[in-house]
Amino acid sequence: MTVAPAAVAGNAGTAGRILLVTGAGGGLTGGGDHLLRALVVTACAAAIAAAGLRWLRVAQREHYLPGSAWRFALRWWGSTVPVNLAGATVAVAGMVLATWWPAAALATAVVVGAGPLGLSVRGRTSPLAWTRRLRTLAAISAALAVAAVAGATVAGEGPLVAAQVALLAPLVVDVACVLSGPLERRLAGAHVARAAARLARVAPRVVAITGSYGKTSTKGYVAHLVGGAMSVVASPASFNNRAGLARAVNEHLADGTDVFVAEMGTYGPGEIAQLCSWIHPDVAVITAIGPVHLERFGSEDRIVAAKSEILTAAPCAVLVVDDPRLAALADRSPGTTRVWRVSGRDPGADVAVIEHGDGLAVAVRGEQIASAVAVEARPGNVAAAVAVALELGVAPDEVARRLPTLPTAPHRLDRSVGGGGVVVLDDTYNANPAGARAALATLERLGRDAGRRVVVTPGMVELGRLQADANAAFARAAGAVATHLVVVGWTNRRDLLRGAGTAADTPGPARTVTVRTRQQATAWVRDHLGQGDVVLYENDLPDHYP
Repeated sequence: MTVAPAAVAGNAGTAGRILLVTGAGGGLTGGGDHLLRALVVTACAAAIAAAGLRWLRVAQREHYLPGSAWRFALRWWGSTVPVNLAGATVAVAGMVLATWWPAAALATAVVVGAGPLGLSVRGRTSPLAWTRRLRTLAAISAALAVAAVAGATVAGEGPLVAAQVALLAPLVVDVACVLSGPLERRLAGAHVARAAARLARVAPRVVAITGSYGKTSTKGYVAHLVGGAMSVVASPASFNNRAGLARAVNEHLADGTDVFVAEMGTYGPGEIAQLCSWIHPDVAVITAIGPVHLERFGSEDRIVAAKSEILTAAPCAVLVVDDPRLAALADRSPGTTRVWRVSGRDPGADVAVIEHGDGLAVAVRGEQIASAVAVEARPGNVAAAVAVALELGVAPDEVARRLPTLPTAPHRLDRSVGGGGVVVLDDTYNANPAGARAALATLERLGRDAGRRVVVTPGMVELGRLQADANAAFARAAGAVATHLVVVGWTNRRDLLRGAGTAADTPGPARTVTVRTRQQATAWVRDHLGQGDVVLYENDLPDHYP
């Protein structure tokens, strides 16, 4: 407490003295000051709890990768959504002013507790699920926050530190992810050991598939082509990491299984090598290299290196050599490894699947085994699956017989007819530039005689430094094909509008519509499209994206 004299001059030379009594940081004294501080700390604690739930949901959706919550916080509080940027400014200002005036931290508490606007605690498309792992993460996050605020309160800095912890709630969750990592790896190790033992006992031939895109479709094609001659189990959905593949083996690999098809994904170097240390591939497939997850890897060369870990111990490799980097990888593969060079363009490849007007023509080492195969499938992925089937001993005529009934992977250019006769192209699980171009080609082909051709998209993500230009290029290409471009959300809005011409000097031919959510986009489609119209839903983002 500080007691300061202040002279006050009055009329007729009289003078008085008053005492200005202030507490540390200004404000009321004694019990009033303590009450104010307690109120501020309590408000910030409530904000920390609300924010913690939001960022726990983001961490869960992003597979508990350290740094994910903070990265998304920058997206939400940054310039993507203008109102949230204003809120962030107020919250930071309140925290700074709390250094001198504790009550200012109430502004921080209000903003952090209510925002960022649009990111709900519960979630619409990706709801919070209170799994054992999330409960552990929540407990660690809460312990970190309580320790910081309680310690600061004892030291007399409660309001300031409480405001700081509220602002840094996503960083607290990220630190908790780091601290819980060793425990989670140890717990997962028991499931992995059980899965490795089951694989060793059942002893299926293992097909491991990776790539920047095309993994899931190729996995489905392999299971279909091989399934007529052998008992096949494929890892379900996108169970393509350590925990998911261990679960796939433990829950689905039955005695007598001849072939196990494992989709392998990676967010960084070493992950596929670790998977292959207990899932030993007999056939390793790389479908494509692209900028997917580029923001995590940093360069496409690092993506190539990470994906090529799948080849290290495999006696047979299947590589889609339409990508020059995979062609180079095929050329330098060890001499002990059998390499199938497959292509969707080169008739001279070991397996060539070439698209013609009447469908796909399939040739193996120059000999055609099928023609006019009328399926909606990327030729390179089909070529990879054919090579795997032949490597496993399926007869060429059996492969040819099953090709016309190749399955369509759900939400990957899946065609249907919706209400009112609208043709719907569901490509919502596609998030790469090559797939987006292929989807636009399909829209153009189907929509030649259509009334309206509509593209609904939030754009593509995780493309690192290429993301802005890739989305602008996609919107530019969509503008040349579609009559309407419906832009969903804020994540890529600026770049999509720039590419479409709305924010550029040269306007594109497509009319642009902006909506906040996927639900609003589908409502717009229902209200505006009818018989003879075509709509392409290109990619979808869960609601933890702005």
